[in-house]
Amino acid sequence: MSLTYTSYLKINELIELQELKSDPAEHDEMLFIIIHQTYELWFKQILHEFGKLKNDLEAGNTWGALKTMRRVLTIMKTMVSQIDILETMTPLEFNSFRNFLGQSSGFQSLQFREVEILCGLRFPLMRKAHKDQPEHIEVLEQRMEENTLWESFCQYLTKKGYPISAPRENEHGLVHNPSEKNQEVLVEVMNHEPECALTSELFVDFDEGLQEWRYRHVKMVERTIGTKKGTGGSDGVKYLRKTLHHSIFPDLWAIRAQF
Repeated sequence: MSLTYTSYLKINELIELQELKSDPAEHDEMLFIIIHQTYELWFKQILHEFGKLKNDLEAGNTWGALKTMRRVLTIMKTMVSQIDILETMTPLEFNSFRNFLGQSSGFQSLQFREVEILCGLRFPLMRKAHKDQPEHIEVLEQRMEENTLWESFCQYLTKKGYPISAPRENEHGLVHNPSEKNQEVLVEVMNHEPECALTSELFVDFDEGLQEWRYRHVKMVERTIGTKKGTGGSDGVKYLRKTLHHSIFPDLWAIRAQF
């Protein structure tokens, strides 16, 4: 049998993956499932792109890194815009099936934790949310051994003749502490290396995009369940608010005041 659109993309299997738990079936649960399955596919693609991005940076390949980062940024904007679709569901409509979700929670998204780890983040919840899934813990620990985006970026700048270091100094938040010495190097880069400066700005764009995603996510949760506990017993909005406005590339933000 020749390859077809349906067989190549496994469409038949794909459209069977939406299994509603509500009984009787609630109309809006389908949207809830499809949106979150779509997010997981985008997380998978971002992780795929991160692999190429880090390789390009560490090889000093500016244009390869720029192209990949632009793709990641476009994916991030798409993810943010999908929240508009989810917000067409009212609190009453969500609560019509919420009790059927049991202990499942967005906190348990393994792939989003992988994204955060590669961004340089570390916090106890990463392991706690997966304590009953040792295979997930293994994946997270493997990711923690990889270069973060910032480490790959520092290697990129070093190849361009700008020695910059990124020691891991923290295991309870962002692993790379801000550095005045690094900021001096970055100011030099921004003033004298246009290609490196453009790469730096796309890193800031990504950082801002991640913060935008977090903000839209927390407001969506707040308008849907208010201050109630999240599914799975999480703190819901209370926890999500704590994640807002935390930059993952603080040195790139700090130098804004020096121009």
